[in-house]
Amino acid sequence: MRERFNLRDDKADDAEIESRIRESIELRGATPWILVFAIFVASVGLNVNSAAVIIGAMLISPLMGPIMGAGLGAAVFDFDLVKRSLINLGVATLISVIVSALYFWLSPLQQAQSELLARTAPTLWDVLIALFGGLAGVVGITRKEKSNVIPGVAIATALMPPACTVGFGIATGQWRFAGGAMYLYTINCVFIALATVVGIRAIGLKKHGFATAAIAKKTKSILLFLALLTALPSTYLAFQLVRDEVFRSNAQEFIRREFVFQSAQVVDSKIDPAQRTIDVSLVGDPIGKDMLANIEAKLAGANLGGTKIILHQMGDHRLNVTELKSSLLSDLLHESQAAVKLRDFQVQKLTTDLAKRNAVFDQAEGVGKELRQLYPEITKMIIGEGVVVSADGPSQPLLYLNLSSRNALPADAQKRITDWIKIRMGKASVEIRFDSERALKPLSPDRSTRRGKS
Repeated sequence: MRERFNLRDDKADDAEIESRIRESIELRGATPWILVFAIFVASVGLNVNSAAVIIGAMLISPLMGPIMGAGLGAAVFDFDLVKRSLINLGVATLISVIVSALYFWLSPLQQAQSELLARTAPTLWDVLIALFGGLAGVVGITRKEKSNVIPGVAIATALMPPACTVGFGIATGQWRFAGGAMYLYTINCVFIALATVVGIRAIGLKKHGFATAAIAKKTKSILLFLALLTALPSTYLAFQLVRDEVFRSNAQEFIRREFVFQSAQVVDSKIDPAQRTIDVSLVGDPIGKDMLANIEAKLAGANLGGTKIILHQMGDHRLNVTELKSSLLSDLLHESQAAVKLRDFQVQKLTTDLAKRNAVFDQAEGVGKELRQLYPEITKMIIGEGVVVSADGPSQPLLYLNLSSRNALPADAQKRITDWIKIRMGKASVEIRFDSERALKPLSPDRSTRRGKS
């Protein structure tokens, strides 16, 4: 098992590992343009709520490089690398926020979609994703053979969407969105960098030497201070996230277990870990104060001591039934709008197809009269539309005519009629069958017998 999990077996050379990470931190030449384009792609994806587009933006985003560069610098005591990485990360973040804010300021779509809202409230799981994603990234980038780990880490940790969400919050004046998204972005950056430090130390990358012991001590002290300055707030934030998630989980379980009644039902609940409140809305027969007091007495046993229950029920002026149903009505409205739009599109298409089809038959009588004026010998015209299906090509629409005349029309007259019909009817593909009534006239019995004998 020690051999199976040995990280140093297929490790690349130290110089090659450092070269890979150092080359990815610079924000020059094509890299800032790629960043700008990725920001626009991510902003459009968030705007139209397309997960596929957002994933594409995360794949082409160059934000991972400076973060891993800062982690490498901290791990090998390269203060200059840490400084350059943080400067490039700061510039990249500023570009991301400015460009995304400009896009959302110009965009006519100002509604916050679900993909965007998901980046405004970080949780403990975002911390774990950034931490383990960063560990996977540093293991992947230190192998002899390059792998697809880094693109996967970029998708999992999702650096680009929260940066663009900050721009959305600034452009629309929703500072709560901007703050929550920046919070998530900071968590991702910090924990990816810390994971890089852990990974680099685990594979034993050689630390840089210093000219004198005094410089070494000073540099190590600065790097340690920066690491603590970054890690301590992140640890506090992580602790807060854990505490809030535990409170939410306990509160949701408490609601499912205790708010079960035969004649009333929970229609909405809101949990606020910061205020330690559980807001519950009921419909049905109101429950009495004694029953509510009995429920509140069980809070301590559910690890919810000090939590306040705010109850809304029928007959309570604080209960806004319209507000409770707004989410359902909104969903129904969106579904009905989509159904109406689809129906209108189908009706419009059928109307257009029918108009094109009727246009041919509306012209039929006029064409027949004009044709008889030009060629009085034509006695009857049959017109129709069809499809030509051939073995060596796609099917094609066809205008078909059958013209009957007293006598057989000469070839030049048939060609003139065919060209005239194409122009008059506005059809490129026309097939005309010319019949002569004399040729089609049935033979008399005597002539038929004689012809058969001959």
